[in-house]
Amino acid sequence: MQNIAKTEKSGWTALTAINIAKFFTIIILIGFALVFGIKDMRQAIYLCLHIGYCIWWLLEQWFFPPRKKLFSEPVGLAAFIFAFVFVGAFYALPGYFAFINPNPLLITEVLIALPLYIFGTLINTAADIQKLTAKELGQQLVNDNIWRFSRNINYFGDLMRYSSFSVIAGSIWAYILPVVIAIQYIPRIIQKEKSMSSKYPEYAEYQKNSARLIPFIW
Repeated sequence: MQNIAKTEKSGWTALTAINIAKFFTIIILIGFALVFGIKDMRQAIYLCLHIGYCIWWLLEQWFFPPRKKLFSEPVGLAAFIFAFVFVGAFYALPGYFAFINPNPLLITEVLIALPLYIFGTLINTAADIQKLTAKELGQQLVNDNIWRFSRNINYFGDLMRYSSFSVIAGSIWAYILPVVIAIQYIPRIIQKEKSMSSKYPEYAEYQKNSARLIPFIW
């Protein structure tokens, strides 16, 4: 998950907003199961993957408290509502298509989705933990280990995971979610590139030796 735009200050942080949104996503997905029923492995696997991810998001903050530092900025009511609706409801969109899909889940869909989910989660988690640990140890520019492959490897892992939900959903419309998330990432990546270039003289060399988002490709 990514930073939410700041508005007027309140007692909430971006992390609080995202956490509540994740709970909302779980409720929506359980609602789909109650309304549409679980008729096939498609719905069963989708629930396991997406609800499992939401629970992992919450547990990760308990296992690794420094994770909270990534989303510690205060947010106002407007940003809080945006997180609740966008992250909570819109992110459940592939789940809707999974539950209304009458076709049985194909083995090829499973073979594609599970590696995307597993490796996407591992990449995203490893990237965040490495960066936070490195910063705590005083490292300025984190450009080694998993970060040597991509300057936004955490975003790449996140996109892999959300793409796995779309594959299991089995609908072309389910890919709206990863596409919208990718569109969100692009301006953030561009802004980050400018900021890092001015902050770290060695960033230019890092750019030459790493991909912007997708390892070895772009």
